[in-house]
Amino acid sequence: MNTPPHDAIPPSGESPEPLASTEVARLRPPLRRVSGRAIGVWTLRLIFGSLFNLVLLSLIAWAVSSAPWGWIPEWASENARVLPVAYFVYALAKIAIVPSWRYRVHRWEVSDDVIYTRVGWISRAWQLVPVNRLQTVDHTQGWLERVFDVATLKVQTASFAGSSTIEGLDSDEARRLSEELAVRAGTLRDDAT
Repeated sequence: MNTPPHDAIPPSGESPEPLASTEVARLRPPLRRVSGRAIGVWTLRLIFGSLFNLVLLSLIAWAVSSAPWGWIPEWASENARVLPVAYFVYALAKIAIVPSWRYRVHRWEVSDDVIYTRVGWISRAWQLVPVNRLQTVDHTQGWLERVFDVATLKVQTASFAGSSTIEGLDSDEARRLSEELAVRAGTLRDDAT
């Protein structure tokens, strides 16, 4: 089975033992977590999105309940104000749970020859990107990420499926990693020719 529990992390400083030729490779969680400040970025993004949706749903509920449209069923126009209230409760629960859960699950690791990430808080995705296949390494930082001093590292290969993104890295670490990976990918590509 290739789905380990999300908290089974080997102690830091230990590298996994090499596999014997007959063993099956087992995925272990990557060793590094993103910056704890990423929780603030994810929380504010959810708040902004939820407020936009709440305003939109409130306008729709107001229009449905107050406009004399004959094509809207009576039960829908009488109960239209329940929709924004229900969404508000859902949004509060999502804002309270998702960012911290996402922080516990999202992991990353860069070894000599591979970038290993794990994302997803309901559906999980493990991704291994070979460093020698990298074509571009991008270090981006939006305005909200600048406020929290975090950044996003995007690595792309020739295949779209081989591309990977690590959100919520410390900005200095993301800058250092982008420079290091760009140099390492160029060196590995030159060695292969």
